Amino acid sequence: MADDSNQSTPLEKPPAAPDQAAAADPFGGLTIDFGGGANGAGEAPAPAANGSSPIDFGAPIAFGPPANAPPADAPLSTPMRPKTGGPVGGPDDGAERDEHRTKVLIIGSGPSGLTAAIYAARANLEPIVLAGAVPGGQLMITSDVENYPGFPDGILGPELMGKFREQAERFGTRIVDVDADRVDFSQRPFRVWARGTEYRADSVIVATGASALWLGLESETRLRGRGVSACATCDGFFFKGKEIAVVGGGDTALEEATYLTRFATKVHLLHRRESFRASKIMVDRAIANPKIEIHTNTAVDEVLGGAKVEGLRIRDMVSDTTREVPMEGLFIAIGYRPNTEIFKEQLEVDDKGYLVVHDETGSKIDGVFIAGDVHDHRYRQAVTAAADGCKAAIDAERWLESEGISEAATATAW
Repeated sequence: MADDSNQSTPLEKPPAAPDQAAAADPFGGLTIDFGGGANGAGEAPAPAANGSSPIDFGAPIAFGPPANAPPADAPLSTPMRPKTGGPVGGPDDGAERDEHRTKVLIIGSGPSGLTAAIYAARANLEPIVLAGAVPGGQLMITSDVENYPGFPDGILGPELMGKFREQAERFGTRIVDVDADRVDFSQRPFRVWARGTEYRADSVIVATGASALWLGLESETRLRGRGVSACATCDGFFFKGKEIAVVGGGDTALEEATYLTRFATKVHLLHRRESFRASKIMVDRAIANPKIEIHTNTAVDEVLGGAKVEGLRIRDMVSDTTREVPMEGLFIAIGYRPNTEIFKEQLEVDDKGYLVVHDETGSKIDGVFIAGDVHDHRYRQAVTAAADGCKAAIDAERWLESEGISEAATATAW
């Protein structure tokens, strides 16, 4: 009879070699008991067949609703935004936050205001922008913009501001096209009224800009952006090889006339008085420049042209006679008016009416920040205004964090 002691039955497997057993059981015999059963009541776990003990996690985990949960068919309530709290909110803060209550209220919608909105929204500060009845700032009346970075072929001013607005709204900014009528910065939350509605804010960014002063002629308005401009730095390049005129008698007019000689073949400086208000050094430079021709006692009565500027009707203020002269461009340089009227009793203004800034973007009132041309009468450029808006939003965010109103979300490395 054959010896079958080493033969296995069909229901049995031969014992595995030690290295095969390790490969088949990578956990080294460890077993985990998730059941909780008898061993979950405090009894010692029974040893596993391989001699090790299973890990006991106790009673089973219950995944049902918590004991204090409302019934499944109960209506859901809408969560309210938290109150300001702490020393900022004050006893008269009113009800919880609503569509007129925000951490950051931005007044103005030019490059500075909308850049501030982009940064504030990305920091989860839920900004509201009071954009004005005519939103967008000075770029809305500018034709081609060729000196704003990122647009090698140039871009129309209104199109650029449309992109600013779209980007701000993408991150949750709420923009209301109304003018601010009155402000109260005497206590927090700060209050701003616009078209009969009261807005309350933990912080405010003032970015109302400055408006160029114009002659007030219908023809000047009609041809604005078609040869009539108030910014030599912005538009001078478009007048290469052309004969143009500059109106004004202060430093700004003489600076712009001198600057425009880089492009124009001839610059006519028109001033309605005999003497200039500009500094003597600026007048001397203009007189010495062969490309500048000065006309005192001369005013502009009308801008001539259909689709573009073709000439001027000018008046001699001494003889009171008029004549028409051919001209391909007209720059108005009679000054700017900062849009600060509603802030004059609340914030500091300088002798020209511009807001006074403390420490980059601050004001004399903690929590009120300033950005753009409403304080900058030196550069007055879209790119510098946008940079100001960025700084003001970051400063507002840091201030809100210091007051315990929000947590910092913007990382600055330099």
